[in-house]
Amino acid sequence: MIANLRNLLMISMLLGSTQAYAAGDAQRGATSGETCLGCHGIVSYTNVYPTYRVPRIGGQHADYIVAALKGYRSGERSHPTMQAQAAGLDDQQIEDIAAYFAAMTK
Repeated sequence: MIANLRNLLMISMLLGSTQAYAAGDAQRGATSGETCLGCHGIVSYTNVYPTYRVPRIGGQHADYIVAALKGYRSGERSHPTMQAQAAGLDDQQIEDIAAYFAAMTK
């Protein structure tokens, strides 16, 4: 009985500790993500090289933005400019930027 309670306590502590950082703060993200608007805030913007249409990320799901930025930071996602931008971001900044863009309606 005590072993079962101890196991339940351990499991609940582990589950509760899986989030290593706080949820994103859109206000902080507005500062950290200002650079992103240079490309992602322009309607119908097309990058010169390599040529592609830059996606608008305002209103995108925060989880997607977090996954994308972490993928660029780790090198899992391939785009030199985005890799360079994401390289200097910590997990909290990524969460903040994601919250900022997810809160945009346009």
